Amino acid sequence: MPSSTKRGPHDFANGFPPVANRDARVLILGSLPGVRSIQAQQYYAQPQNAFWRIMGELVGAGPELNYAQRLQQLKRNSIALWDVAAAAERPGSLDAAIVHASVIANDLKGFLRTHRQIGRIFFNGAKAAELYRQLVLPDLPETLAAIATQRMPSTSAAHAGMPYADKLAAWSAITADLPLDRA
Repeated sequence: MPSSTKRGPHDFANGFPPVANRDARVLILGSLPGVRSIQAQQYYAQPQNAFWRIMGELVGAGPELNYAQRLQQLKRNSIALWDVAAAAERPGSLDAAIVHASVIANDLKGFLRTHRQIGRIFFNGAKAAELYRQLVLPDLPETLAAIATQRMPSTSAAHAGMPYADKLAAWSAITADLPLDRA
């Protein structure tokens, strides 16, 4: 099945499956993969996106590793990765261009029920936090809705107003409760 199909004047983008081990303790949620990521079938494939550079400094999952190794390193460090949206209409790659009425949310309730050790959810940018709050949170049972959440500065190149060092310092919060394995 193709990840992006033309529907009228906008692209309909489909996301990827989650990256996670059963013992994941942290979940990082983006909004929806951009055009470059969909073409490469990889999370955060846009070279100017700082996500993998930050993950490299925090948990050893940097861009110098191949994609499969980066994902393995996240899992080794109890970090799960997914998006709030399973699919949505969006021209281009910007979160601001996501057509809100078209968003189909991923089954985060099911995911959280099967990944019971997740104690913190971090959002890669404001759009992911907004979509979660509007589309996912209202349907979560109280125990899952109580999982601590935190909006992080977007790693996107479109969020260039914040220096890399400040993004890295903010993102270091994801490792606070993790037994790190940078091997």
